[in-house]
Amino acid sequence: MPALPLAPWLLIAGLLLVLGLALRLWQRRDRHFVSSATVAEAYDRWTADRLLERLWGDHVRWSGLDQLPPGSKVLDVGCGIGGSARILARDYGLDVLGISISPGQIQRARELTESGLSCRFAVMDALDLDLADASFAAVWSVEAGPHMPDKQRYADELLRVLAPGGRLAVADWNRRDPAERPLDRRERWVMRQLLDQWAHPEFASIAGFARNLLASPYGRGDGGAQGPQLAVETADWTAETLPSWIDSILEGIRRPGQVLSLGPAAVLQGLRESPTLLLMHWSFATGMMQFGLFRSVKPPANRAGI
Repeated sequence: MPALPLAPWLLIAGLLLVLGLALRLWQRRDRHFVSSATVAEAYDRWTADRLLERLWGDHVRWSGLDQLPPGSKVLDVGCGIGGSARILARDYGLDVLGISISPGQIQRARELTESGLSCRFAVMDALDLDLADASFAAVWSVEAGPHMPDKQRYADELLRVLAPGGRLAVADWNRRDPAERPLDRRERWVMRQLLDQWAHPEFASIAGFARNLLASPYGRGDGGAQGPQLAVETADWTAETLPSWIDSILEGIRRPGQVLSLGPAAVLQGLRESPTLLLMHWSFATGMMQFGLFRSVKPPANRAGI
């Protein structure tokens, strides 16, 4: 058999070197959840290197908020760098407050938001919202729940600030419900990586977070035991969102200049995130993880008092 030309061998060696570097960075620099401060620190770093901003951009998934009248007050919980908040304000005329626990994200959101847009941002803990009860016509949150150590309190705070008749929309990464099938040994190892690499204390299941919403005292229109009961609609969009994990890696390959122009730190960050992205793809593809959606309309106040 004739020897392979030198170029293919160099390419293979280069790919192996890149893979080895990515794995080394991944193993040595995890983001194990300790407190809300570790979540803020992780997102400050992601925001500072601009890699996610450059490759992913603004995105909106699922809401129903387009049915709200212009000027309605909307709270975006876990707003990131403000992409969704700007779309809601610019395209639908809504008055949006975006909150994140990361000062870096909030600063960048303000920098990216054009003047005159009805869109504000504040550093705030989603488990302790410094906001009045029933003060928003809609509350929406995309992929923030995994960072919440207390899922019930998270559900309570979302519903507490939502006005009677207001709309709730949540999209999240969720684990398979343990009642359906517990994790096996391999899945437990993968789950530990997903938690430690991206500062997650725990994932809720779709059924589990629906139970949190239903159990909240703020899920009743008047906030009391006699009010009408909240109804929660859920959906599983795993199949629709599955391609995004591999595509997140391929974007850096399709547009290398976008990554290289951010400097060596961003290149290393991209390499460092790739193994976790591949594990996320495997987890969603095998059913260990699910992309869950939740929406509800908070019952109106029980004026009759019964």
